[in-house]
Amino acid sequence: MRRRAGIAGLQSAAAARDQYRLVGEHVAKVRTDLMKEQLATFRTQLEDFARKHKNDIKKNPTFRAQFHEMCAKVGVDPLASNKGVWAELLGIGDFYYELGVQIVEICIATRSENGGLINLEELRTRLCRRRRCSRESLSEDDCLRAISKLKVLGSGFEVISIGRKRLVRSVPTELNRDHNEILELAQAQGFVTVDQLEQTLSWTSGRAIDALQALLKEGLAMIDDGHRDGRRRYWFPCVATISTTSGLDDV
Repeated sequence: MRRRAGIAGLQSAAAARDQYRLVGEHVAKVRTDLMKEQLATFRTQLEDFARKHKNDIKKNPTFRAQFHEMCAKVGVDPLASNKGVWAELLGIGDFYYELGVQIVEICIATRSENGGLINLEELRTRLCRRRRCSRESLSEDDCLRAISKLKVLGSGFEVISIGRKRLVRSVPTELNRDHNEILELAQAQGFVTVDQLEQTLSWTSGRAIDALQALLKEGLAMIDDGHRDGRRRYWFPCVATISTTSGLDDV
């Protein structure tokens, strides 16, 4: 017959558990303190790196993107504020603030043309024209980072992917699956027809017309009836190639 553990045995086991817990907490604290120390050291080294390569970070978009990746790995956001050490070191907070303001202005100015949905490449082209700079000096990554800071303005101003293209949405428009399929199909020529939707997507004419009317109502599409074949074309400026929009006035 097994003997039951006495009070002394239970107390001994409880004390051992407490001891293990204390040791575990101590080890966890040591590891946490060590990680904090390593992060502090890395941040200091990052600041030294930023001072040394300040001009490259400001002028070279590829170098700037790599620098942002380094910062993200240690939880540093150089764009969190236009004040403080990073603003003093680099001034990139002001760069992205100015870029963000210009993005807002371009999106607002082109809403009547594209319904508040603009191709990221077209936006970048317009920004370069406005800033009188080469495309090489302003990257998509720069645009995306500036747009990410615009989320504080509320709904809208986000990047969505449709097919091969990334679009910047500046109005809280809700696109369903049918709308996305139309926009993806329109990327080939910049427009679609009802017949094309019926043949390519196997839709009924009613489904195609309903989806196109919804996109027209949102201001995302334009009607073109000036063709000999009599087929109405629905143009989508937000997914048209840069060449088809090159004739638009600079914004």
